[in-house]
Amino acid sequence: MEKQLIIKHEDLELTATLHYPSSSDREDKKQAIIICHGFIGSRVGVDRLFVKTARALAAQGSYVLRFDYGGCGESNGDYGALGFDSMIDQTRAAIDYVYTMDCVDPRRIVLLGHSLGGAVALMTAVRDKRVKRLVMWSPVAYPYNDIVRIVGRSSYDEAVTTGSTDYAGYTLQPVFFDSLMQHQPFQAASRFGGEVLLVHGTSDEAIPVDYSFLYQKVFWTRNEGLCDKEIIFQANHTYSARAHQEEAIRVTSGWLGGLDRQQQEWHHWSI
Repeated sequence: MEKQLIIKHEDLELTATLHYPSSSDREDKKQAIIICHGFIGSRVGVDRLFVKTARALAAQGSYVLRFDYGGCGESNGDYGALGFDSMIDQTRAAIDYVYTMDCVDPRRIVLLGHSLGGAVALMTAVRDKRVKRLVMWSPVAYPYNDIVRIVGRSSYDEAVTTGSTDYAGYTLQPVFFDSLMQHQPFQAASRFGGEVLLVHGTSDEAIPVDYSFLYQKVFWTRNEGLCDKEIIFQANHTYSARAHQEEAIRVTSGWLGGLDRQQQEWHHWSI
């Protein structure tokens, strides 16, 4: 079952879709997964990536919430005037929503972020201790440099000199770029104590696959929390080929399921 809803954050109304678990087990409380889309994206995803992902993960027994950041998809707001900090706060509003659901296990709240959404998910997880598990697909590592490279230096210069620039129909203001400059996910990664999965394609044309190798090295410096990595051969930035979509979803589902089994085994052993 799927339900469309509105999550309110300040003056924003964030359009979201909640997927209900379709498994028939009798477990009272379920895992909740929140999908964080990337730069000028939407909760649907390129080639319906997030729709397929949410349905597959719900079929495995999780609640899945995918939502549009302000000014994207069907949500109101001015995306290019909001910036990175606002996206963190919007993500925390989504966490608020699932956290208050009686049927959600508060120990199993997962953020799944793609591209810029991966960086937002990481920075949110660093700030919000309710996030226990983090999945990063093709994650941005240097928000300012990566996004300026994508939109083009001339567009950035136009925003700085005239007050805005148009990129794919989105009006990006200097405040948007300034907000990206304030965050360094690599430096913050060691402050997240939960479990991490990195997924990246070798043919990613937007965000170098090397980023996931570097992220893993940083996560490995922590005193707690594991970090696994899956590199998908020839997958592009948005996993456009069906086989690559299915592999990213399968790896993610299997990893989350493995964590649950470990948790159950530890619980049985400890009692």
